[in-house]
Amino acid sequence: MKTQLLSGVTLISLNFISSPLIGQNNYSVEKPNIIYILMDDMGYGEAGCYGQEKIETPNIDKLREKGMLFTQHYSGSPVSGPSRCVLQTGLHSGHSYIRGNDEVTARGDVWSHDAMYKDAGLEGQMPLKPGTMTLGRLLQSAGYTTACIGKWGLGYPGSVGTPNKQGFDFFYGYNCQRQAHTYFPGFLYRNEEREYLANEVVPPSTKLDPGADPRDPASYEKYYQKEYANDLMYKEILAFVDQNKDKPFFMMWTTPLPHVSLQAPKRWVDYYLKKFGDEEPYLGNKGYYPCRYPHATYAGMISYFDEQVGGLIAKLKEEGLYENTLIVFTSDNGPTFNGGSDSPWFNSGGIFKSEAGWGKCSLHEGGIRVPTIMAWPGKIKKNSKSDHISAFYDMMPTFAELAGVECPPTDGISLMPTLLGKKQEKHDYLYWEYPEGGGSRALRQGDWKLLISNIRKNPKIELFNLSKDVREQNDLSAENQTKVNQLLDLMEGALVESEHPAFRMKFVR
Repeated sequence: MKTQLLSGVTLISLNFISSPLIGQNNYSVEKPNIIYILMDDMGYGEAGCYGQEKIETPNIDKLREKGMLFTQHYSGSPVSGPSRCVLQTGLHSGHSYIRGNDEVTARGDVWSHDAMYKDAGLEGQMPLKPGTMTLGRLLQSAGYTTACIGKWGLGYPGSVGTPNKQGFDFFYGYNCQRQAHTYFPGFLYRNEEREYLANEVVPPSTKLDPGADPRDPASYEKYYQKEYANDLMYKEILAFVDQNKDKPFFMMWTTPLPHVSLQAPKRWVDYYLKKFGDEEPYLGNKGYYPCRYPHATYAGMISYFDEQVGGLIAKLKEEGLYENTLIVFTSDNGPTFNGGSDSPWFNSGGIFKSEAGWGKCSLHEGGIRVPTIMAWPGKIKKNSKSDHISAFYDMMPTFAELAGVECPPTDGISLMPTLLGKKQEKHDYLYWEYPEGGGSRALRQGDWKLLISNIRKNPKIELFNLSKDVREQNDLSAENQTKVNQLLDLMEGALVESEHPAFRMKFVR
């Protein structure tokens, strides 16, 4: 089921026509549950089934064995907020409303954790417009109970962009992505209300105490407090499944892991410390908290979450829901380069470069091509693989077809044919734009990818053939000017100028 995006559309209204297929889809007697697991900054190569050799992910790997691994699935953006906007709306970043991380700094000292603790009006990011057609709202229309548990980042408390006002019956977690920079926050949100935790406010910029021994683990104890947010969110995941097991549900598990700061349960840090051996501490010189064992902690964060994925699947089986549930596992963008993470050491990008300038915050492949697994017992072939080129904005038409409702206009194409082993319609091209860091745009058509970087200062145009150069090392623009012009034409037609001056980028050919 494909719907064409109307030129200039940046907001999808609620007034769309329901399909006569509601409650009568062809995939199950009952409407299948949908669980969408979104990791935060997990690189293409950070799961075992994508080639990771240091971090252990047995449950994610088993999910791959039971389902389909995608080799060419792309996020909506190379950073959190705009990537989630693309996912929620089905509109690529040339049409979407939120195209960059906008902290709405005019409100005051939004980066101060102490100030945010006292004033909720300083939390959160630019909100979605009221009435935006989100994945949650779409599936509510199909009779699903909807939840988002984890990190939101699409509207500050009290705004029109909070989860409960954007199609989600239940929300638990971090409203604000800046709050998610610590896993021991002072509070989390249950729907629209704060729930205060037994943690002190320790800003992520807090360094070691003067005179503290950086090699003594005791020097880092202040960064570990009483209530670990990921434990609390996992309890809500299991509770939501339990409370909604007798009706169709759509649950987004938007974990903040493994986004830095580096904070993992001690048992996992100890496990990897034994595996990796002693290491040099990270002292906070690249942002976020210092960490005594950065490699062990980063690996522990991923394995901890992998353990929870296994627990969720066990819960689904226990409740008799596993056979009637589509599970999607992916990441919001590529691996990061700061906060003590060490993407090159882990080979986090897998087949792609992942150091600064190539992973997160970059429109290179390492910043936007993400690990993706989809599993649905009895429907998706076990241990299968798809090279189909797809993106976050394909999720809305996919879920609409699955749930039996008409899809509003999007930039996406339903992936149901791929999932069921049938002939799949393909995109003519995929498009991204990212206004931060000098501004960049990218377009992929087949094996060709055009990348324009540093648009606001000194634009650089590069052309790559991904079938021969997946790491984007050989710029072919000089000898393929006809192809460059062709892709530039497509790029110009792919975007509508943003409503927000901060997101606008003028490029003159």
